[in-house]
Amino acid sequence: MNVVSGAPHIVTRFAPSPTGKLHIGHAWSALMAHDLARENGGQFRLRIEDIDGTRSRTAHADAILEDLRWIGLDWDGEVFFQSQRLPIYNAGLDRLKAAGLVYPCFCTRADIAASLSAPHGPEGSLYPGTCRQLAEAERSARLEKEAHAWRIDMAKAVTLAGALTWNDMDAGTITADPLAAGDVILARKDAPTSYHLAATLDDADMGITHVVRGQDLFAATHVHRLLQALLDLPTPFYRHHRLLLGPDGKRLAKRHGGLTLADLRAGGVDPGQLVADLRRGVFPVGICVGNA
Repeated sequence: MNVVSGAPHIVTRFAPSPTGKLHIGHAWSALMAHDLARENGGQFRLRIEDIDGTRSRTAHADAILEDLRWIGLDWDGEVFFQSQRLPIYNAGLDRLKAAGLVYPCFCTRADIAASLSAPHGPEGSLYPGTCRQLAEAERSARLEKEAHAWRIDMAKAVTLAGALTWNDMDAGTITADPLAAGDVILARKDAPTSYHLAATLDDADMGITHVVRGQDLFAATHVHRLLQALLDLPTPFYRHHRLLLGPDGKRLAKRHGGLTLADLRAGGVDPGQLVADLRRGVFPVGICVGNA
């Protein structure tokens, strides 16, 4: 992989969630981030995104480390665990609260699904802004007794931040369009943060200069670029790689059996040959490279 001309010392990362076993698609993504750093004399960091208390498992986190070692990937520094960084996320959210850029949302998924006014964005229905319209008195009263998430007032935030861009290593300069995502959640009802807020803060704190991740997260980058501007954080370079498709033609996921690294290891696969094949774009039978 070639880096962007004039780029700083390269620091990449791999950031899996410990909600299941790593599959071959994870290995491919981790390998691309690892090689980008190593080929340019940089660092490769590891982050475990374990804020989902209902699905994250310590055993899965341990298995992730074992799988990465099996395919010969080493990382620099301590492993980051998001569950140990909750005060950092709270501080980021508090800063956005102080700026009047977030609001509590009491809606359930059923409430949102039942709304006939919900617009659509790149990833489906957007939040219709129901709780954004609440009077301050009602909002304060409900905060004391009802479970709630925190959403960003996207229109207000975009107006404050102004025009934004980021550099994609494959697609070039991208104009950020966070409005297309709607008022996304920054802190969930069942967790003190969300992927958007946690990943953005973590990448900054870890000194990540190049984010290598799948095209399924391209839309999220629009939101992350906005949060970087609002929280005065640096903007890394991005590379959104193609995804692997399973035998059913859909994006490879943890539900696909027989394609986990643990299964391949148990089946006697040579990890050195597997890695060499991945670097050449050769994947186990039944897997093909997709464009979305």
